[in-house]
Amino acid sequence: MTQDTRSEAAAAKIGNEGVADAPLAHNERVLTGTLGKTVFLACVFFTALHLYALNIEPIETWTFRIIHVAGGLVIGFAITAAMSLDRHDTTRKVAGAEWLALVPAVLAAGYATFCMLYAWFLASVEGTPPAGWVLTHFSTSLGVAATLALIAGWFWRSPSRSINWADLVLIVVSTLVAAYLVMVLGRWRMTAGMPMANPVDMLVAATGVVLIMELTRRVAGLALIIITGVFLAYAFAGPYLPGLLEHRGYSAARFFTYLYTDNGVLGPTTAVSSTYIILFITFAAFLQASRVGDYFVNFAFAAAGRARGGPAKVAVFASGLMGMINGTSAGNVVATGSLTIPLMKKVGYHPRSAGGIEAAASTGGQIVPPIMGAGAFIMAEVTGIPYTDIAIAALIPAALYFLSIFLMVDLEARRDGMQGLPKAQLPVFGQLLKQVYLFLPIIILIVTLFQGYSVIRAGTLAMLSAAVVSWFTPHWMGPRALLHALSLGARMAIPLIAVCACAGIIVGVISLTGIGARFASMLLGIADASHLLALFFAMCISILLGMGMPTTAAYAVAASVVAPGLQDIGISPLVSHFFVFYYAVLSAITPPVALAGYAAAAISGTNPLKTAATSFKFGLAAFIVPFMFFYSPALLMDGSGLEILRVALTAAIGIYLLAAAVQAWFLNGRVTWAQRAILLAAALSMIAGGWITDLLGMALGGLVFAWQAMLLKGKDKVPA
Repeated sequence: MTQDTRSEAAAAKIGNEGVADAPLAHNERVLTGTLGKTVFLACVFFTALHLYALNIEPIETWTFRIIHVAGGLVIGFAITAAMSLDRHDTTRKVAGAEWLALVPAVLAAGYATFCMLYAWFLASVEGTPPAGWVLTHFSTSLGVAATLALIAGWFWRSPSRSINWADLVLIVVSTLVAAYLVMVLGRWRMTAGMPMANPVDMLVAATGVVLIMELTRRVAGLALIIITGVFLAYAFAGPYLPGLLEHRGYSAARFFTYLYTDNGVLGPTTAVSSTYIILFITFAAFLQASRVGDYFVNFAFAAAGRARGGPAKVAVFASGLMGMINGTSAGNVVATGSLTIPLMKKVGYHPRSAGGIEAAASTGGQIVPPIMGAGAFIMAEVTGIPYTDIAIAALIPAALYFLSIFLMVDLEARRDGMQGLPKAQLPVFGQLLKQVYLFLPIIILIVTLFQGYSVIRAGTLAMLSAAVVSWFTPHWMGPRALLHALSLGARMAIPLIAVCACAGIIVGVISLTGIGARFASMLLGIADASHLLALFFAMCISILLGMGMPTTAAYAVAASVVAPGLQDIGISPLVSHFFVFYYAVLSAITPPVALAGYAAAAISGTNPLKTAATSFKFGLAAFIVPFMFFYSPALLMDGSGLEILRVALTAAIGIYLLAAAVQAWFLNGRVTWAQRAILLAAALSMIAGGWITDLLGMALGGLVFAWQAMLLKGKDKVPA
């Protein structure tokens, strides 16, 4: 079925299907039978274990994070293949040359398992430390098994409905890495990252790092892997680099064991993914399983579908609602864009504009409180600022961003004479109002957070309420649906678990080598010449580090490198972290590597780079907003009520002037290039936030208004 055919069918019966369901990834398996049930139960257990540990009986911190990463690896290797899958190839025989890798890999994995069981027996039952040869043989065979399985996964394709032997070996190796770390945890805390780290520890940690990078490559692509590889290379090349980049260098044992501590893989990024991200991804899974997420989209269609350029405005609202609970901009594009993009094309939007609008709106969902695509939780973890303060501070910037996209959409619809969708094709607004209680999960989340409940408890209550409200709909969540939601939560969380662990590798390199402090000193030197220049430089670095990466990983890396430098030049922690967070998010629509733009291009059938450039245009206002934080902290609720109101209003007017300049349509008519230039200057003046610049912007806007009125009046006098 084509996208246009689907749009007509979906518009005619919107609300009857899961519009928020995401399609399978190119390398995601469809497991059935006993194997499928086993993986399903593993996913349910993984999510349930986290909910139990978060709400009932806590697990020791390092042990919990080790289990979290290992569980993500096990499920990740089970459901994703190393390469794209042929959906028609359900079974595949082992090739002749493949046996040369299979036999030694399986034997090595089996021997490593024997050594680990023997070591556990000696430590737990006999109460004696395992002999040196046991651990040496264990680490060596573990490394051999992992290496052969990784190489085999790249050379021989996997069937789409079963797990190939290479990934089964990787599952075993992932489990053994976690088992070893838990067994020696007491000693690991003392020696990891220190000069006394031994070769056995090094091999186990290095194997864990490689497994994390391989899973990240499968679920998030090469961009994050390339950046991680650059940082790993820097750790060893430092002694040979000049000036700012030079460091003394580290032994392999010290380096890799350091990466597997709370300064690296088990650090802040995994702390967030093992608590807040897994919880709120499961919350999103409950919304999806109960079809509450569909209600959000249908409500947006009923409210704005008939308006001028209706589907585009629906995309703005629906993508904002879905994006705040989704951890990736590209994932949100796929989930909602498969419906909204064809409908935008139907009412007259150019396919490239349709894709650009969806990409910009889906990216904006990552900055919408209270969840902010899990970014708010990472920011709270890193800065120590209360989560509620971060959510409140994000309100005005998020409103300005979506106001900008809404105005862009509306002005383009005015300019091109577009209409909305027919009433007969839209959900009945009156009927949806009767189900307004489906917003209760979001309302409960917000209310409980601001009543002082912990984020964990508030998220759990919101998740449970999503199941309860489903009992008043045809999509009643019984025991089977609840298990499905738990399983779906684990599957949805795997990409974020992988990228957070991989980002932890980068954070560990930054922490060990001190490159973050060196960057901060460089930024401080630039700020001596100009704060504006320092901010521009920080913007470029944040976007560069975030290109091709999901929001959580992009922000985690940028917060480690850029934010300390901004704080060193006198910018408050809240402003500094919001600054890098915004640009880490916006990297998803910044050419040349714009994942959200590329995902939208695949749906709209347009050139990826041109679609990314269009999404950049629609999100242009957001690239200015972070500079407003610096010049007008009142936008982050830092100031008196009157000051906050004034800055918000003048910024909103500036956003309108900016949209008018970009879309060449002001008030009721087209504008010339000269008028667009004046409108752009007026917009930048209004956005700056000072009284003088606000008055200047108002004067320039009034000038264009008067100019346009004179031209229109002159046209009226011309005889027909």
